[in-house]
Amino acid sequence: QVQLVESGGGLVQAGGSLRLSCAVSGGTFSNYAVGWFRQAPGKEREFVAAISWSGRTTDYADSVKGRSTISRDSAKNTVYLQINSLKPEDTAVYYCAADDRLHFPAVLAAEYDYWGQGTQVTVSS
Repeated sequence: QVQLVESGGGLVQAGGSLRLSCAVSGGTFSNYAVGWFRQAPGKEREFVAAISWSGRTTDYADSVKGRSTISRDSAKNTVYLQINSLKPEDTAVYYCAADDRLHFPAVLAAEYDYWGQGTQVTVSS
């Protein structure tokens, strides 16, 4: 059973930065890809970024491409999502997700079996 715990959310002004963390336990962390998704009120959950089992392959949504970096630290079993130049439209609950059968980034939420509880990110204008 894979368990994920997000942290690092908060209230930040537009133009600021945040680094979200996703601590992973259970399974073999180095074997599977991890993704970040977000869900704003009244909207569907959407893909943000994902990283492969090795960390060598990443994928980003167009909405965050160029201002975000996803990375993983195998020694800490943690995946990070750095978002810079935050915009009010980045406001959402951010979730990390994993699946021990998934080795490469996937953009569909349905491909991930395990989810964290989410961390709120609020960007004020």
